Parts: sequence; C-alpha cells; structure tokens
Amino acid sequence: MEIRIVVGGALIHQGRVLAARRSAPPEVAGRWEFPGGKAEPGESEEQALERELLEELGVRAKALEPLPGSWTVRAGLELRFWAAELLSGEPQPLEDHSELRWLGPGELGEVEWLEHDRDVLPHVARLLARG
Repeated sequence: MEIRIVVGGALIHQGRVLAARRSAPPEVAGRWEFPGGKAEPGESEEQALERELLEELGVRAKALEPLPGSWTVRAGLELRFWAAELLSGEPQPLEDHSELRWLGPGELGEVEWLEHDRDVLPHVARLLARG
C-alpha cells in the first residue's frame, strides 16, 4: 500500500504559533490543530504545507524544518509536522476551521488539541522559546 503524507504546520509569527479550531468532520470538530493537509503526488512535504496554508488560511508561508516524529492517522496515511514562518497575509479560517488563535509559549495548554498535535507541542514550545 502506498503511504500518503499529511503535513501539519506549526506556523510561527512574532513568537507565537497559530492554532486552528476544526469545524469538520464531526468527530474532531471543536478541537484544535496545526493546519495543513495531504501532499499531492509528486509534491514535497514543504510544497504541500505551503500550498495547504495558502488554501486553508490565505497566507504565504515558508516551511522551515521538519519536527520530530510521525503518526499513522489511518492505514496508508502518515502525519508529519513542520515548523513554518508566516511571510505575508493575515490568516483567515477559509476551509475546515471555525476559529484561529495565536498562542504564545505559555498559552499552548489553553486549547483542546487533537491527539497528534498535542504530541508535538514540546517541540513547538522549544521553537517559540528560541525566538
């Protein structure tokens, strides 16, 4: 079975990271995640993340570095996270999200994260701490 990659982006701007509240599907609606989506065939993880952030949030971003770990979402689907920086635009919840919040290092525990996103929080906190 071919494995498809899903990329989630810890989008960082001015010492804070963007959290997005899911509006769908019903089993995850209301919980928070790092936005992203599936890589298309022939697309690198970096390209996929930059495209997904543009589609989902309307912003230009640059993928910086992969964060440690990967998670099997379901058979044939593997989730990986990347740090990214905001280049231009103001994020808007255009697709799949009902709300967005910028969180500083001390605020990461204030939202109810999806399980895999919560697993990567220590790495995100380290990124925010180094500025």
